[in-house]
Amino acid sequence: MDANSSLNEQKAEELKLKANDAFKANKFSLAIELYSQAIELNSSNAVYWANRAFAHTKLEEYGSAVQDASKAIEIDPRYSKGYYRRGAAFLAMGKFKEALKDFQQVKRICPNDPDATRKLKECEKAVQKIRFEEAISVGDEEKRSVADSIDYHIIEVEPQYAGPRVDGDTITLDFVKAMLDEFNKQKCIHKRYAYQIVLQAVQLLRSMPSLVDVNIPNGNHFTVCGDVHGQYFDLLNIFKLNGLPSEENPYLFNGDFVDRGSFSVEVILTLFAFKCFYPTGMYLARGNHESKSMNKIYGFEGEVRSKLGEAFIELFAEAFCCLPLAHVINNKIFVVHGGLFSVDGVKLSDIRAIDRFREPPEEGLMCEILWSDPQPQLGRGPSKRGVGLSFGADVTKRFLQENNLDLIVRSHEVKDEGYEIEHDGKLITVFSAPNYCDQMGNKGAYIRFTAPELKPDISSFSAVPHPDVKPMAYANNFLRMFQ
Repeated sequence: MDANSSLNEQKAEELKLKANDAFKANKFSLAIELYSQAIELNSSNAVYWANRAFAHTKLEEYGSAVQDASKAIEIDPRYSKGYYRRGAAFLAMGKFKEALKDFQQVKRICPNDPDATRKLKECEKAVQKIRFEEAISVGDEEKRSVADSIDYHIIEVEPQYAGPRVDGDTITLDFVKAMLDEFNKQKCIHKRYAYQIVLQAVQLLRSMPSLVDVNIPNGNHFTVCGDVHGQYFDLLNIFKLNGLPSEENPYLFNGDFVDRGSFSVEVILTLFAFKCFYPTGMYLARGNHESKSMNKIYGFEGEVRSKLGEAFIELFAEAFCCLPLAHVINNKIFVVHGGLFSVDGVKLSDIRAIDRFREPPEEGLMCEILWSDPQPQLGRGPSKRGVGLSFGADVTKRFLQENNLDLIVRSHEVKDEGYEIEHDGKLITVFSAPNYCDQMGNKGAYIRFTAPELKPDISSFSAVPHPDVKPMAYANNFLRMFQ
C-alpha cells in the first residue's frame, strides 16, 4: 500500500467516526454526507456502505438503503451487517419475502447470535401472515363496500357512556369541540359516533373528483398543511396557532394523516369530523400512508384494532380509497402529496381521469403522485425510496408551463424548518409533523395563501409535549425491532 492510499484510509476512518457521532445525534443527513466522503476516499470498506444504508433507513430512503447494503455485500459477502441492513430496508418497504432471504443469510453467517435468531423468527411469522392473507383475499371485483353495509343508527349508546353525543344525523361544532377535548384527555368517543364520522366522510369524499378545484375569493385565505403522521397534539397546536377550520378559515391537509405517530385515530377522526361539519372548510388529499400496505407496517392498523376494533380497519381502508389525489387552487397552485411523473405531457385532465378508488398501484400516475420526490439535479432519476421517482427543476418547469400553473406545493419529506423552497422557487415542500417520530428535531410548518396574489406565507412551529406514548407503539413487533 502506498503512502497516499494509507493516508486516504486514515482520513476515511476519521470521517466515519464523525459520521457515527452525527448519526447518534439524529443528524442523519449529515451522517450520510460524512459517510459519502469516507466512501470517496475508500470505497472498498463494506462498513461505510452499511452504515450509510442505516442512515438512509432513518430518513425513510429505503431504496438508497438497499443499494448501499447491496454494495456492502458485494464487497464482503460474509459481512452480516450488510444483509441485516438490507433486510431491515426491505421490511420497511413491505417486501417481506426479500427481507426473509437476507435474515436467513444473517443466521447462516451468525448461527449462534440470539438477536439474529429472534429477528429471523419474527420475519418468518410476518411472511407466513402475508401468505395467509393473500390466500384468503378477495379480488377487487368481488369486494362489497364496507361502508354501504354499516348502519350506525342501530348501534346502541349505553346510558353509562359519559362522552360527547351526536343528536341525530348532524355532526355539530359543539360535538367536534367536545370530541377534541375527549381526545386531549386520552379518551375515545363511542363507536357509534366514530362510525357516523367515517361513514359521512366517505359519502362526501366519494362524490369528489380525483383532482379538486379550490376557489378562494379575493381577500380570503387558504391554509395548506403537510404530513401530520398521527401527531395529534401537534395538530391541535396548528389549530391553536392558525385557528380552527371553518368556511372562513379553510384548510387542506396534504396526505399522511396516519402511521408512525401513535395518535393516528384521533387525527383522522378529527379531520373527518371537520370535513363533515365544514365540507368546504376542510379538504383532504391522499398520501402514500393512506394505504393498507403502509398501515399494516407503521402502526395505524394496530392502533385502530386497539382503540376501535377490527371492523374499523376495512372501513378506514375504504375511506382512504375515496380521498382525492390532488388539488388546484385558483387554477394556479398544484397541490399533491408526493410529486410529478416519469413522463412529460401529463395534463390536469389526465389526473382528473385517474380511477382512484383502489389501493395504490406500484407504478403509473397514481403511484407517482403519492411517492415521487424532487431532486437538485435536472431530469429524472431513481427514487431514493424505492418507489416512484425523483424529478428535477426542468420537469417541474415543463409541467407548470404545460398546465398554465405557477407553483407546486407538495409534502412527503421531513424538512428541518418544516418546509423547503426548491426548483427556482417553483416548488415548496411543507411538512407539519414537528420532531417527527420524537427524534428528528425538525420544525413543522403550514402555508397560508391569500387571494388574489396567492403568495406563500409560511409559518414554522415547534413540537409540543404529548402523553408518554411512543411513536410506532402500535406497529408490528417485527418492525419495531429494527427502529
